[in-house]
Amino acid sequence: MTVTVFIRYRIDPFKRAAFEAYARNWLTIIPACGGELLGYWMPHEGTNDIAFGLISFDSLASYEAYRARLRSDDAGRANFEMAERGQFILAEERSFLRKVEPAA
Repeated sequence: MTVTVFIRYRIDPFKRAAFEAYARNWLTIIPACGGELLGYWMPHEGTNDIAFGLISFDSLASYEAYRARLRSDDAGRANFEMAERGQFILAEERSFLRKVEPAA
């Protein structure tokens, strides 16, 4: 069963460019570490402090293996450190979702 991680970020609206750079870095890091990146979404109109990221995995076990690879990846660590230094992510929520399929 495919599992999609839905990440909801509350970002500093005055540091959107920094968050966008952070998200752009993940576009190559996540696939290299084994995640199927569906994308990152930035505020455009309306609410200016909410962004989203979606990443799919074959299973929760695949997600756990990905997290281990991400922690040991130099580019992944550097991106996490950039976010910590920049303090542009104010809060982060993760939901694990499965797609609703037609009845058998």
